[in-house]
Amino acid sequence: MFKTSLKNWFEYLIGPEFWSAISQTTLKIILIIVMAWLVIKIGKKIINHIFNRKFRSTLNLPENREETIRILLQSILKYSVSFIAIVMILESMNIRISALLAGAGIAGLAIGFGAQSLVKDIISGFFIIFEKQFSVDDYVFIADVEGTVEEIGLRTTKVKGWTGELNVIPNGNITQVINYSVHNGLSVVDIHLPHETDIETIEEHINNILLEIPSKYKFIVDTPVIHGVQNLEYSTYVIRIIANTAPVYQWAGERAIRKEVQDQLYKEGINIPLQKFVVYSKDKFKNVTNDMM
Repeated sequence: MFKTSLKNWFEYLIGPEFWSAISQTTLKIILIIVMAWLVIKIGKKIINHIFNRKFRSTLNLPENREETIRILLQSILKYSVSFIAIVMILESMNIRISALLAGAGIAGLAIGFGAQSLVKDIISGFFIIFEKQFSVDDYVFIADVEGTVEEIGLRTTKVKGWTGELNVIPNGNITQVINYSVHNGLSVVDIHLPHETDIETIEEHINNILLEIPSKYKFIVDTPVIHGVQNLEYSTYVIRIIANTAPVYQWAGERAIRKEVQDQLYKEGINIPLQKFVVYSKDKFKNVTNDMM
């Protein structure tokens, strides 16, 4: 009986019915994969076309916000079409989806506690996107990482550091966001000057320098302002200068103000003091001590 059943199975495997079914199933799978690929490719082109420059005036959204939504829609399209394609492939292989879904429900209860972090990441991603906490190309400080946002997904956010490294951060780990790209920056510069110089004269010289800075540096949005003497130190006093800059340009503004003030004061013969140290050699110190005795 065993030999008979084995013979029947062998005849079925080499028979035309088996290979015809295999060919039909393989052809269906190939067609499903090709159709899914085409839908994803065409869908991405449609999304890119919608967010093209021609349509930005009608959408009335900031460019970085449009880029965030565009990437998100492409991700949703890719995952949705891929899921539907997998379901169709399983059905073409005569695998019961209802049984798999029931088994997935039971397995979901078992792995639910282990997937808490994944659910947390996805929920956090929704809130980040729809609350507009930050967008693509924003300069941010999140999860101890500072840099430019490259991509925002439902599960992770990619931030490129200013030295070039790419940081992939789970959205669930983002508990606090510092977004430098929302409002204008503030450049704060302290200038150390010797006590021998007259404060009013120095402030007049510096004011003349500051009046020309906005025309030289477009990212400084208005004329920097002197806020007076900030501090008195042993050999110097400190004058503080504050300027409004374009978002993320506060550091560049500080460098520009320091450069201009230093160059112009030096040309006018006013030197910014350096720290001075008096160093005695061991032998010289002994000679000074003997003379005093």
